[in-house]
Amino acid sequence: MTTFTTAQVPDMTGRTVVVTGANSGIGRIAAQVLAARGAHVVLAVRDLAKGAAAAATMTGDVEVRRLDLADLASVRAFAQDCTGPIDLLINNAGLMIPPLGRTADGFELQFGTNHLGHFALTNLLLPQVRGRVVTVASGAHRGGKIDFADPNWERRPYRAFPAYAQSKLANLLFTAELQRRLTEVGSPVRATAAHPGLASTNLLGHLDQQRSLWNRLQMTLVHRFAQSEADGALPTLYAAVADVPGGSYAGPGGFLEGRGAPKLVGRSKAARDEAVARRLWTVSEELTGVTFPLAAQPAR
Repeated sequence: MTTFTTAQVPDMTGRTVVVTGANSGIGRIAAQVLAARGAHVVLAVRDLAKGAAAAATMTGDVEVRRLDLADLASVRAFAQDCTGPIDLLINNAGLMIPPLGRTADGFELQFGTNHLGHFALTNLLLPQVRGRVVTVASGAHRGGKIDFADPNWERRPYRAFPAYAQSKLANLLFTAELQRRLTEVGSPVRATAAHPGLASTNLLGHLDQQRSLWNRLQMTLVHRFAQSEADGALPTLYAAVADVPGGSYAGPGGFLEGRGAPKLVGRSKAARDEAVARRLWTVSEELTGVTFPLAAQPAR
């Protein structure tokens, strides 16, 4: 079996790629690789100055557009400005274990950004997508549970990691239900997911700010054993361009999926629950006001 590296990313000339959160971390690396392979890459970022700085480090056809996934008005405006075909949408942007916060629409910040923002963006862009939708999840999904009674942490004390785990579980349930719907209507578009393993990115910033000796020791160990951003981006690229079926989930192939060459990996029982995936989709439609836009293809 050939180990997947960036050398396996094919020529992307003539293809358009949208990468959310592409100004830093694995999103920046993925965008950089795809642009170098000839794609027209749209860096969909909240901070245009940071996006421009990232674009300046890349070779190829790169464009920066503003997208704030924590504001559905911004998501709609971004989608409205995307008028041409999209060959690859990479839902990469995300938050990890911040203090309690709310999106512009009142959602808990991690659930609202990591899941609902990408849910709305994907469905708004889906009529233009002609290749693949890749959503970046996390091994933390294994500790997640969708609390349908209180998905936005309005009735119970906020706990940052369970909220993060819920949002990452939602990413995988979203991917599974999206693929089911795409298959149902006869669409050739594929939905896949990936996780970077333990990668040293700016997502760890909130943890670095912890002051307790135990937390600082944990972060020292994390940074010591974490793989680089470049290696962390490989599962995303694998899910984006490798010959894998819809619904696939890619991650590092090493110990506990923390690092190593990408391969298809498993997911928790909760992430395979079709009934919960359908219910989450319905709830997400109700919260965002965005619905699945594709109709069944006529029989040939």
